[in-house]
Amino acid sequence: MARILSILIGLPLSIVAVALAVANRKNVTLSLDPFSPDAPALSVTLPLFALVFAALIVGVLAGGIVVWARQGRFRRAAREAKRELKRVTPVQQPSSTALGLPAPRG
Repeated sequence: MARILSILIGLPLSIVAVALAVANRKNVTLSLDPFSPDAPALSVTLPLFALVFAALIVGVLAGGIVVWARQGRFRRAAREAKRELKRVTPVQQPSSTALGLPAPRG
């Protein structure tokens, strides 16, 4: 089910991405110098689709880093709970009856 859903979402997105890349092949100049727009000191010329895809990738990475950092307290609490559970629960040797298996013959 998840594979079908990923195909139903991924295929149209891939088609749109390829169409965007084909339709926006013209070069644009990205200027990072706001003080001299006529002769920027720091600029790069690249196709528009590359700029859009790079912005999307940077946004996804930045969002992932923020989410990962904000969930740190939950990961720490889970590690502490796991340590506490190991400390409180005695280690038991697994037996064949504990697994629901029949006793060995013989």
